[in-house]
Amino acid sequence: MATRFVTTGLLVSTLSASLLPLYATADSADLLPDMGTTAGGTLTIDQELQMGDYYVRQLRGSAPLITDPLLDQYVNQLGNRLVAHAYSVRFPFHFFIVNNDELNAFAFFGGNVVLHSAIFRFTDNESELASVLSHEISHVTQRHLARAMEDQKSKSPLTWVGVLGSILLAMASPEAGMAGLTGTIAGTQQGMISFTRANEEEADRIGLQVLQRSGFDPEAMPNFLQKLADQSRYASKPPEMLLTHPLPDSRLSDARNRANQMPRIVVQSSEDFYFAKVRILGMYGTEDHPLTDDYLKQLSDGNIRQQSAAQYGRAVQFYKAKSFNQARNILEPMLKKDPGNAWYLDLLTDIDIDQKHVPQAIARLEKANAATSKDAVLQLNIANAYIEGGELAKASRLLYRYTYAHPDDVNGWDLLTKSVAEQGLRAQELAARAESMALVGRLDQSISMLSSASAQSKLGSLDQARYDARIDQLRQLQKRFQLYEKG
Repeated sequence: MATRFVTTGLLVSTLSASLLPLYATADSADLLPDMGTTAGGTLTIDQELQMGDYYVRQLRGSAPLITDPLLDQYVNQLGNRLVAHAYSVRFPFHFFIVNNDELNAFAFFGGNVVLHSAIFRFTDNESELASVLSHEISHVTQRHLARAMEDQKSKSPLTWVGVLGSILLAMASPEAGMAGLTGTIAGTQQGMISFTRANEEEADRIGLQVLQRSGFDPEAMPNFLQKLADQSRYASKPPEMLLTHPLPDSRLSDARNRANQMPRIVVQSSEDFYFAKVRILGMYGTEDHPLTDDYLKQLSDGNIRQQSAAQYGRAVQFYKAKSFNQARNILEPMLKKDPGNAWYLDLLTDIDIDQKHVPQAIARLEKANAATSKDAVLQLNIANAYIEGGELAKASRLLYRYTYAHPDDVNGWDLLTKSVAEQGLRAQELAARAESMALVGRLDQSISMLSSASAQSKLGSLDQARYDARIDQLRQLQKRFQLYEKG
């Protein structure tokens, strides 16, 4: 499904207590002490979740987050796998990709992890990508921002609103990079750089354990850090990632020594990793860093998963060049061999719609049982095809179920808005659009739209009661968020 820049986050499960004995022999140093002694005096878990919710909405509204259901699903599934093997997990995690060609990644309150799209270009295998995620997950589980506040007892926690605000500024203006974050930290406390290095070393140590327990190659973490060090050594300016993730020699050597003490395992990257990488490069790459024929040739010489990704990558190239028939000729034989493959179905659906073959797209997706599938990508694709084909009632029924199950997915609300609007259902259109506005932090506009939807509904109807109840919820949210807006 063709997408725009906004994003969605999927909740992931935490490690069940029943699984803990499986890791009895693992290093348990990533278990935090009781929260009453570390960070608990500054921020509660509920406050972290609330702050995370506020800043995610700001990011959605101002940052070039990629709203690609395929990529979103992949990075959240990978993150889910890692979180399931982390300790001290106190809230669900959300993983996002921002369209930024500068190498960076960061985490903030409430289990939110953001990757720059450039990470995919720099990682050669799935274990390296997982090493970045496990490092950021560990920043969250160790509550590094909250613990920083504990060290700054003389200042209000709201002093640190500026830190998150700098992240938002940098995300909204990629050319500004993450330097704004560094500047804010430096302005808060002169000695913060050394403190940040300590955090990085802790996130490496714990992230390495998470990586190994999740079945990835532990050597991938020092290998990726070595790439950062090499790039810093030979580049005119260091990667942005080193501005927010200092990399002294001791950090690299410590990660290498710890990885060397772990059993070395050979891990094959998943097909999804290669598909995600070529999709990032092909759909969102820049002129300086596009999806190249050389890289596709390299994949073609690899294993069966890499060969499939190379073919998919060529189809993406043809699609972007609007050479739809060439793309179709590659994809259709691949789909015949793997009829449930969401990567193929998604791109073929876009080609069908661009070529005005909407009934063909619907038939293909219905054959794959997309409407009843648990796969969010297939559900969104068939809903979009139903809308394009004028089957609006089918689209609406599906999308009401979808948005109930995925209330934080802007894609679902946008499609529902379009579907009910084309049916002339003005109140329902306003209500769906209001949810999109709320997700990007525009609560005033959301409340205004819901008020209009309520006024247009039958007096005393269930719809009116639902809209009024939602208005009350959003007003309560506004009150909670005022604290951070003033900060």
